Order: sequence, then structure tokens, then C-alpha cells
Amino acid sequence: MDLRPTDREIAFRDRLRAWLAEVLPTLPPAPARDDWPARRRYDTAWQRRLFDAGYAGVDWPSEHGGLGASPTEQLIFLEETARARAPYVGANFVGLLHAGPTLIVEGTAAQRARHLPRILRGEEVWCQGFSEPDAGSDLAALRTSAVRDGDCYVVTGRKIWTSHAQVADHCELLVRTDPGAPRHKGITWLILPMDAPGVRVRPLRTAVGTSEFSELVLDEVRVPVSHRVGPENDGWRVAMVTFSFERGTAFIGEVIESRNILREIVAAARATPDRGGGTLWDDAALRRDVGRLVAEVNGLWALIRKNVSEASAGMVPVQGASVFKLRFTENRQRIADLASRVLGRASLALDGLPGPDGRARGHVVEDRVNTLSFTIAAGTSQIQRNILAERALGLPKEPRWT
Repeated sequence: MDLRPTDREIAFRDRLRAWLAEVLPTLPPAPARDDWPARRRYDTAWQRRLFDAGYAGVDWPSEHGGLGASPTEQLIFLEETARARAPYVGANFVGLLHAGPTLIVEGTAAQRARHLPRILRGEEVWCQGFSEPDAGSDLAALRTSAVRDGDCYVVTGRKIWTSHAQVADHCELLVRTDPGAPRHKGITWLILPMDAPGVRVRPLRTAVGTSEFSELVLDEVRVPVSHRVGPENDGWRVAMVTFSFERGTAFIGEVIESRNILREIVAAARATPDRGGGTLWDDAALRRDVGRLVAEVNGLWALIRKNVSEASAGMVPVQGASVFKLRFTENRQRIADLASRVLGRASLALDGLPGPDGRARGHVVEDRVNTLSFTIAAGTSQIQRNILAERALGLPKEPRWT
């Protein structure tokens, strides 16, 4: 195995780095956290810039409009954009990281032609309608119904934790099309137009104070049968494809951000005096904790390389996705705990409390609050352990208690 970069990869990095240095200073200031129309404009404008420069869908196959980059080039792109503090996918994340890759694998030719170019150009924003208020972590308990009526499904029900629903054009929606079938067999994956009559969006306030999530209320919404992805009642399998991308490759930027936060923790510890006349960095226990977390992040990056390689080869990284999601989310929470320990009172407020070096630490504090949800979103840690136990190790299924 030769891990040295090729001449092509070196040229790709140099070209990308030069482009970022040229374009990033021209960007307008990022909008307020809770101004979602402005955030959509900002995020989709950045996506359009990537498209015009030839960097949109770096991990998508070239035959579907992406860059068709090698796994190493994909990681170079993510490393360089994170290093330069370029905007991340933002409001585009469901379309680019979940729906788009799912349509590439499972969609019809017409669905791919209709949606993939628009997602890449930043003209379509997607949200995800999987979770429901009464289902908890048991996605197979979903109750939103879809009754066939000619060339349409009539959909009624509720979804929750629907990210960016208030600015989305389409929703990847799971519905129950056969209520008499076993729980995992009667589910269908639909493309829901968010402007369809009967769709209502109710924003939810998060612990950070933003309304990133919404409740989605569907009242006899008519969705054309042509918007179905995969066969009827085969939505559970299609959803597993979506989850594999969500859990396996969609957190790549978050791992890079983990590296950035660890660097900030070290810088803050070096600059913060302790009671003994030195700095917090003189504490061997703190250095040991940082070293352990850095080693874990490096291990996660190696797993990312494996997952990206599998996804690029057309494989669905199911087991690797669950391992990654489980270990990453718990690692990120430990990083956030360490950040709070080093920042002290500066970790108590989003605004107004500078860090030891005088710079505001609000984004680290916001990250600390956000990480509380990481072991719940995209399948709880308990669900990930069940998946690995049953599908990777062949252990018996967890008994259902009634």
C-alpha cells in the first residue's frame, strides 16, 4: 500500500487551496443563526460557487453531475475547505449528503434527471421526514399513512425533528403504505414537495435557541406515485441506504471540526494561567486526555477513508457507518466536556464571555450544547449497538417487551 499522494492529488490540493484563498475573502458575512431565509440564500449561494468552479458534488459520480473524485481527493477537498474555514453544506446537507446519494443508488432515471442537477447547483433544498412524535427511536413504528388513490398517494400524519423544513423544497419522506404488513415491510420512501396543499411546518426551538428543527403536519397531502423511490412497501430497505450515507459519510465535516476544536482547546490551555503559576497545559492529566481524544479522532478519520472508499465503489457502508456514528458522537461529547473544563466560566454563555486569549468562544459553547443531541440524532447509540450486534455479529434480535 502506497499512501503517498500522487501528482494528480497534489495538483488537486494546490488548485483547490488557491481557489479558496481567492474566493473566501469575497464572501459576505454569515447571517444570523436563526434567520433561515438568509441562511438558505447564503448556503445555496456558496453551493452555486462550488458548482461554477467545478467542486460541487465532489463525492458524486461524474455521470450524475459530480466531480467523480477519487476517495483521496474527496478527503483533500474536505480537509482544505475545513482548514480554510469555508462554509459547510448548511441548509443543503440533506440534499447533498442524504437524498442525492440515495437517488443515485435507488432513484429512477427521471428522478435523477429532475433533482440531482438542481441539488448540485443549490437550487433545491431538502429536509428529512423520518422521525415521528410517538415513535421515539423505533422508526419502524411510524404511523404516517399513505393511501393509494389512482396516480397519487394521500398522505396523513406527523413528522418531527425535520431539519430546515421551513426553507426546504422537498422532503425525503417515509410513510406506511400497508398497515397490515409486518412493521418493516409496509413502508415506502417518497419525495414530498413541500409546497403541496396540506403541508404545514411548525418550527421547534432548540436548546441553543434556534429553530433548526420543525414539526411537519401532513393533512391529506397528495403525492404522485412517480415520486416514489424504490418499490412500494420497500421503503425500509431504501431508508437503510439513506442511513448508511447519513451515518457513514455525512459526518466528515464534523470530524474535521473536531480537530479544529481540539486545537482550540490546546491553545486555550496554553494561554490560561493555573493556580501554581504555570498554565493549564502543565497538567499531565489534561495532556493525556487531549492525546487520547486526538488518537480517537485519527482512528475515526481512518474509518472515514474506508467508508468513503466503499461509497465511491458503489457499496453501501452499513456496518462501518454504524461503527463510525457510534464512536464519533461519543467522542465529540467528550471533546465538548473537555472544552468546558478548559474554558471555565467562558463556557457558560454563548455571548459576552471571551476565552482566555480574548477571543469569543461562543461557537465552542454552542457546539457543547449541540453535542447533547449527537447520540440521539440519526439513530441513537443504543440503536447503533443493536444494529452491530444483530447484523455484524449475528447475535439474536433484542426481545420486544409488551
